[in-house]
Amino acid sequence: MGGYTKNPNAIEQLTPEQFRVTQQCGTEPAFQNEYWDNKEPGLYVDVVSGEPLFASVHKFDSGTGWPSFTVPVDPANVVEKQDVSYGMIRTEVRSAGGDSHLGHVFPDGPREEGGLRYCINSAALRFIPVGELEDAGYGEYRTLFSEEVAS
Repeated sequence: MGGYTKNPNAIEQLTPEQFRVTQQCGTEPAFQNEYWDNKEPGLYVDVVSGEPLFASVHKFDSGTGWPSFTVPVDPANVVEKQDVSYGMIRTEVRSAGGDSHLGHVFPDGPREEGGLRYCINSAALRFIPVGELEDAGYGEYRTLFSEEVAS
């Protein structure tokens, strides 16, 4: 793990929406984004750097219209910053290596799982299904899904 950095080639290949979200701190529309209701087991990585961010085993339906997770797969890959835009005080989350804007973290997640809700823009993520983890270079994360895949 580690060694992930902002990839200029990846930035050039972003869609306009991915660029707006990850590079300009944008927010995509609720319920109108790729992963808000994705229930497939797999790993979510930074669309710019490829660093592993979240796993489907930590995803839950928050009812907000964005993918929501209780914890990152590796806390070192997610950086929190105070965000005072739009007259609110929020905690922004960014990828550590790619410096992509991901979304925000709120203290209203499931209590039994730590109480946090990482509210993440789909446009900041690339989803890797469990069956493709090894081929994509993320085989070390396969163990996260042993229970989920078996059920």
